[in-house]
Amino acid sequence: MSAKIISDYLLAASALSEGKLVALPTETVYGLGANALDEVAASKIFAAKNRPSFDPLIIHQSNWERLRAYVKEVPPAAKLLADTFWPGPLTLVLPKTDLVPELISAGLPTVAIRAPAHPLTRAVLAELNFPVAAPSANPFGFVSPTTAQHVADQLGSKIDYILDGGPCVVGLESTIIGFPKGEPTIFRKGGLAVEAIEAVLGKPIAIRTHSSSRPEAPGMLSRHYSPGAPMEIFPDLSEAPESALTNARIVFNHGGQPMSIQGMTTTYDLSPSGDLAEAARRLFTVLRQIAEQNFSYVAVVLLPETGLGRAINDRLRRAAARE
Repeated sequence: MSAKIISDYLLAASALSEGKLVALPTETVYGLGANALDEVAASKIFAAKNRPSFDPLIIHQSNWERLRAYVKEVPPAAKLLADTFWPGPLTLVLPKTDLVPELISAGLPTVAIRAPAHPLTRAVLAELNFPVAAPSANPFGFVSPTTAQHVADQLGSKIDYILDGGPCVVGLESTIIGFPKGEPTIFRKGGLAVEAIEAVLGKPIAIRTHSSSRPEAPGMLSRHYSPGAPMEIFPDLSEAPESALTNARIVFNHGGQPMSIQGMTTTYDLSPSGDLAEAARRLFTVLRQIAEQNFSYVAVVLLPETGLGRAINDRLRRAAARE
């Protein structure tokens, strides 16, 4: 089987209704979609991605009203954030109703919900009378896809259709917020900046660390996004090695310096102009390019810890994490 790349959202909706796997474009990354209320269909996601069953999934629908049936309790802060940022790169983790299968929630009493902003996927969701479970459409632990071709390259032989919605405009997965003891807490930094969330809440927000097992929400595992080469983190460019032994470097706001430095060293600048949104869009493309080059070592210079830089650094640290 080889996945068909399509542009017909009605065909995508029909395939999902038949229990098939369909990769869907969102503003963040491409998701691997299946009927979230059909455990047989949803189990195909875990099989295709080789994803462990203890890692829960996010369910997607077109708006708050269509997601409300799947959650028991809604803290005021959750409704405020949904009203402000949906559709968009925000996921909320809330107590689930019995409508949500245990497979989707990984046995947890909560479910992760989101209303994506991509118009093509919103058109698909509007056709369906069930939510769609859709983690990133890549093998578990590897780089998330931001184009239809990325999905075809990594999962094309394991899924039915890929709905092509063009390149993702955000390029980082959604920010995930849970409400332990009623207090909003960031479980995963992502495409919605921490500062924007705090501005709406009117106060600082707590941030959870990652987990090696039994995560509280999707995307919390401490090791992820591996490009296949050992990566080492440096706080600034002056400390990153420039010898010929360095195969590649990932930097930010490099100022237009040559891309080839000292023989074998190749520099990937996430944004020569210092634009964090551009760096977010380019991050997974750069990690993919590094994987294709079979480098034996990559030096990584962290970005400013502000705005989307915090989420980008989160992904870089997890890509560099060792077992």
